[in-house]
Amino acid sequence: MNAGLILIGTFFILLVLNVPIAWSIGMSVTLYMLTSGSFGLSYIAQTMFTACDSFTLMAIPLFILAGALMEGGGLSKRLIDFADSMVGHRQGGLAIVTVLACMFFGAISGSAAATVATIGVIMVPSMIKQGYSKGFSYALIAAAGVLGVLIPPSIPFVTYGVATNASIATMFMGGFGPGILCGVLLIAVSQFICRKNGWQGNGRQFTWKRVGQTFVSAIGALLVPVIILGGIYGSVFTPTEAAAVAVVYALVVGFLIYRELTFKKLVASLSTSAVTTATIMVIVGTATALARMLTLEKIPMELANWIGGLTDSRILVLLAMNVFLLLVGCVMDGTPAILILAPILQPIAADYGVDIIHFGLMMCLNVAIGFCTPPVGLNLFVASSLGNIQFMSLCRRIVPFLLALVVGLLLVTYIPVISLGIPWLFGYGS
Repeated sequence: MNAGLILIGTFFILLVLNVPIAWSIGMSVTLYMLTSGSFGLSYIAQTMFTACDSFTLMAIPLFILAGALMEGGGLSKRLIDFADSMVGHRQGGLAIVTVLACMFFGAISGSAAATVATIGVIMVPSMIKQGYSKGFSYALIAAAGVLGVLIPPSIPFVTYGVATNASIATMFMGGFGPGILCGVLLIAVSQFICRKNGWQGNGRQFTWKRVGQTFVSAIGALLVPVIILGGIYGSVFTPTEAAAVAVVYALVVGFLIYRELTFKKLVASLSTSAVTTATIMVIVGTATALARMLTLEKIPMELANWIGGLTDSRILVLLAMNVFLLLVGCVMDGTPAILILAPILQPIAADYGVDIIHFGLMMCLNVAIGFCTPPVGLNLFVASSLGNIQFMSLCRRIVPFLLALVVGLLLVTYIPVISLGIPWLFGYGS
């Protein structure tokens, strides 16, 4: 048990010292092995290799590349134009457009940070020019960026499926309910703030002609989720094969249809995707090693017994898990949080009758909220760097949106049909 305390203690000390997450995990596992004598150091390298040697995990770099190619190919701008044509004229309409654009782009990218960067560069300057405050605009885009990992396809959904052997296709089906719910809640909060401050729309008159024109222009982008998700649900291809199809589709649309994807943009997309993938895979490898060490120390069993001894109430257990995961999200990135904690917490939730898909979507929503909570919220850093706005100022501005997301989390936690409604329609659980 002393070695287990060293493992956990070292990990959290390194996190507090702001050591990068992959190094924090790797160094704590290495120290554990040296003190326990249970394994040779070569075990770390073997575990990292076998953890990444997965057909399912191939979906992550492919979805990352597909999102980068679609961004470079002009799909994001056309999605924003389509959303703007529908609601941009309303009071506070540009805020609605921002949220809808994040939802649309989430169906392409699967990444929260990419959603913030891509939609933020286009939408925030327009909002500020129309009179919206800078703090509100960047807080909104930071919060709405979480929709990038809630609307499928989603990298956290794939990660959770790998960690718990849950069906990734079913996770994708279930993701629409929580994603749309959180989008609606963010729109409601933004509308309240916009009406309070008298912020208007884009100043253009609504016409069905413009809606039709922007729809035709954006149809190449709108077909992406139809092709990807339709192929998965129709059993035409697996999620990993769907990611490969998305890459090919992005190349065809970017080069041949919209003709905005140049060789220079292609190289930039490949470079960005390679760096992002490498970062994720190092975390996957070290987090898998940490999870195995925790299991060896019987920490999941001890935690399960401890929670079971506290209460028999399913409501309180789920509430405690949510609080714990929200706190974890403040100090840990989503990928290691899922890889380390999902195998521990999911069996505990199952003991209380919580479906594996329901719990997965609840956990992924917690992880998504962590993207915009200080001190390590990635969306906050991306938004603050985009707008050259003080980090703490952005943290204060995002509070109303965080409260809306927490309300969405509680609804998803205690109303299973939000997560499982669509999977049930497709015969899940029957």
